[in-house]
Amino acid sequence: MRVVVTGSLAYDYIMNFPGLFKDHILPDRVHMLSVSFLVDSMKRMRGGVAGNIAYSLALLGAQPLVVASAGQDFGEYRAWMQSRGVDASGVHEVVGEFTASCFINTDQANNQLVAFYTGAMARSRDLSLLGFGLTKDDLVVISPTDPEAMARYVSECRQMGVPFLFDPGKQTPRLTADQILDGLNGAYALIGNDYEFAMMAQMTGKTEQELVERVPLTVITRGDKGSIVSDARSGVRIETSIDVAPVDAVRDPTGAGDAYLAGFVFGMSHGLSAETCGKMASLAGAFAIEHHGCQEHQYTPAEFYTRYVGSFGADDAVRRALQA
Repeated sequence: MRVVVTGSLAYDYIMNFPGLFKDHILPDRVHMLSVSFLVDSMKRMRGGVAGNIAYSLALLGAQPLVVASAGQDFGEYRAWMQSRGVDASGVHEVVGEFTASCFINTDQANNQLVAFYTGAMARSRDLSLLGFGLTKDDLVVISPTDPEAMARYVSECRQMGVPFLFDPGKQTPRLTADQILDGLNGAYALIGNDYEFAMMAQMTGKTEQELVERVPLTVITRGDKGSIVSDARSGVRIETSIDVAPVDAVRDPTGAGDAYLAGFVFGMSHGLSAETCGKMASLAGAFAIEHHGCQEHQYTPAEFYTRYVGSFGADDAVRRALQA
């Protein structure tokens, strides 16, 4: 199975605020909000949802193909991806434009304020999946990027009969109700956090359970409360709660959701059970959350399995997948 990852590519500017945002926001003045947060540090790091997902997939041993648009400043990022085992041949560099940039400010309670500059990402709507020879045996991850691009990839996957995972993520507020519902039409899997599911329900006029039941395989992540995997592929829907994997320390939540998705997709690509995919996802997210930045964690497949055994117990199917 080939795994194709669509979504944003960006440079992340990671900042840390030595306090709590809530202490500086006046509830009765939010209609005229004007707040400045003096941060202690800032780092420029490689990011973007597609880049983050592909990076963790490569750590696990996969060779994902990324289809996305980037700017004229992408050369160093492309070299990095290729050196890690990611196929960047599907990345189109837009002349005269900069790669998208994400500015992330995190307070001491791990709350985040995020500003995103689209840049070259807006041109992803011009890219097509039709020329990559994809089949029903492949899997496309449709993660946050330009809304028109996401809608195009959904349509093209249905046209080709290629299974796809729909991940609206942080683009949920920008998608229309019709785009969200269309993304669920024919999707093999749907993933999002509990806030995103509540937002999708409000926007579409559906209940969260109705959204879950539109897709054979659904994952709702809930931060430190773990995640819920809902699997109806056998004809009977079964919900399984997945615990979070133990972490040494929560250093930066940025990118943990992307790493989680990568772990889940890796398990899917090897035909593992939904519960096992959820456990692999939980551990992949744990590795990411222990480091500052989205592509700073490192491990070998063997190291991943050793920690998997310590977190969830031995599993020959997981071991074989990581050795493949």
